[in-house]
Amino acid sequence: MNFFIDQHGCAKNQVDGELIISQLVSYGYKQTFNPEEAQLIIVNSCGFIESAKIESIEAVQSARQKYPNAKILLTGCLAERYAGDLKESLTEADGFFGNGDISQLNKVIAPLMEGSRPVLTPPQKGVCCGERHTILSFAGAAFVKITEGCNNRCSFCAIPIIRGELRSRKADEIIEEIKKLISQGVYELNLIGQDLAAYGTGATDDVFGTGRTFLPRGTPGTVGLSEDVNTDGRESGLCTLLRKISALEGTFRLRLLYIHPDHFNEDILPVIKADERILPYFDIPFQSGDDATIRAMHRTGTREKYEKLIEKIRDVFPDAAIRTTFLTGFPGETDESAKNTQDFLKKIATDWSGCFPYSREEDTPANSFENHVGGKISKKRAAQLVKIQSKITRDRLALRCGKDYDVLVEEVLAASDDEESKDEGIAIGRAWFQAPEVDGSVVIRYDMSSKAECDAVKTGRLVRVHISASGDVDLTGDFIGDSPLNASIKASALTFAQDMNL
Repeated sequence: MNFFIDQHGCAKNQVDGELIISQLVSYGYKQTFNPEEAQLIIVNSCGFIESAKIESIEAVQSARQKYPNAKILLTGCLAERYAGDLKESLTEADGFFGNGDISQLNKVIAPLMEGSRPVLTPPQKGVCCGERHTILSFAGAAFVKITEGCNNRCSFCAIPIIRGELRSRKADEIIEEIKKLISQGVYELNLIGQDLAAYGTGATDDVFGTGRTFLPRGTPGTVGLSEDVNTDGRESGLCTLLRKISALEGTFRLRLLYIHPDHFNEDILPVIKADERILPYFDIPFQSGDDATIRAMHRTGTREKYEKLIEKIRDVFPDAAIRTTFLTGFPGETDESAKNTQDFLKKIATDWSGCFPYSREEDTPANSFENHVGGKISKKRAAQLVKIQSKITRDRLALRCGKDYDVLVEEVLAASDDEESKDEGIAIGRAWFQAPEVDGSVVIRYDMSSKAECDAVKTGRLVRVHISASGDVDLTGDFIGDSPLNASIKASALTFAQDMNL
């Protein structure tokens, strides 16, 4: 039988989708990228905000209308959170499966295909991981999940409701997965979790075989920790993990995604400084630059502390790439509050940011707060932040012009239809300061009449690019040569494969 997976949501959900694919392949199913050929269609859903929920539900309804003979299984966060309700209301779905333990997928597939309408949401325990036969990222890159769930309890966030309390993967298991990915030719590794700062601090965590690691500073409920996380010689779990990854030989680049600002692991900075393979890319979701709003979000930081954090990062890494996220229209946010956030963004001048209007989520504390802000106002404030960020991004991208970068090729596009440019090839890739899916790209121009350039510009490979122009989001550059790193990437893959007897 053939199956088709319709993937929604974040990078963590993508990893879950890759695990679902591997499970189905192990059952003897074959993946197809044409839903018309599929007997089973899986909608791996997002349930984080209202717009994402609607998108996932509409995907199920659309699949039922277009492919009436296929079985449709709803998986992911929406199924995890609302399976009981959706069984009654979403009649277009033939089954529902949560994300607590993907290894139990076989308990749903057989009854589903036999005509039953199963609902299964296994308890949230551990971190779902295992063999991934297919990586849904562009060639040369992969996400590595190191934690699941969250203990921060931000008042607006449903993640702890959906994915439960914080759990962390054992460090040795993460190292082995990284080695396996490198052996398969993956160059870019992106560590993901709801909050990487809290790695190893879950109630049942024992990631290094020494018991639970200490809680980072600023964590709600923490007692007796100094503002300096290294006062007593201890280092954070994330720092120790990075040291273990840094001890690996081989050619790769490592990016950290999602570090909560209230307990940012400052001890990771010297580790990153000492290893150029670990990128000075910091994804820190501040959500607001107004102190009253920050407190209402059940966060412990302040605008001043957040500004000092950015200053400290840039003191160590003047060229650091920094991404953040803002939530506009949070209950009680006034015009003055919104202005404070705008001023904050101008001050920290992040390279990238996402801006989202607040979405009410049942069972979260903020849902019962007073003084909810209207949707039009929330969207207007988001648009104002987008406008500010757009100018900052344009200015920061302009600083990249005239420089050379190794760019990971993601797509090779068709040649130009213009007769004068018929020999100009176009490819799309990312430099180190561009995270997958959320940041801009590098448009690579190369000579299609040159066999050497055509051989070099392939998906999953690095090419050396001279940046000649910048725009609102993307950069444009000219191919200047094959990256010398490609040979060492290939050698690293072979070495790790031999070490792992692959």
